[in-house]
Amino acid sequence: MAAAVPSVFLLMVNGQVESAQFPEYDDLYCKYCFVYGQDWAPTAGLEEGISQITSKSQDVRRVLVWNFPIDVTFKSTNPYGCPLAFPHLLTLLWPSQGPQIVLSVYGPDVFGNDVVRGYGAVHVPFSPGRHKRTIPMFVPESTSKLQKFTSWFMGRRPEFTDPKVVAQGEGREVTRVRSQGFVTLLFNVVTKDLRKLGYDAGPADTAGALGPSPAGGTLP
Repeated sequence: MAAAVPSVFLLMVNGQVESAQFPEYDDLYCKYCFVYGQDWAPTAGLEEGISQITSKSQDVRRVLVWNFPIDVTFKSTNPYGCPLAFPHLLTLLWPSQGPQIVLSVYGPDVFGNDVVRGYGAVHVPFSPGRHKRTIPMFVPESTSKLQKFTSWFMGRRPEFTDPKVVAQGEGREVTRVRSQGFVTLLFNVVTKDLRKLGYDAGPADTAGALGPSPAGGTLP
């Protein structure tokens, strides 16, 4: 008797918000949250978290090290309507439609107020294995010199009401931003029943990874 075809597939992700480089700032902490569409649902783990405050290392790199863990599992019937008749579309649709992790980095200004030091987002890799990603961070900018001075003096820098807007394209083209720092993440990705539903995630994309990891792979 043929085995029943599963109705959903699982995407299991663990890893860590590893480190950051912000040459102008120190004593920073990081928040993360996941953004996903209507075809996705979390089944285990945490969708958001906040790290400890960390200071720069004393070596020449002056890196901020968090090693803050990420652990979440998603289920989906299909990646945003990618039809089973066209499984090759997964590699095209996932980069624009799959789950994303949004990062927000905060730290003290000269007055001791917590202000945003950077926003960034990256899509969760869909290939099983270990993946390393370095995300360029940015901050919103005031539109005039007077606004810049007022926000600095009042300790109220421009920031997004909802950081999840970083993962969305709508309205972003009218926002003035400035690049500021980088954050490095490490993902270990495991999928289950993806191939049974007719999708081919391809070989593990380990470009930039530190090496093989038993945490990444494909479950039957």
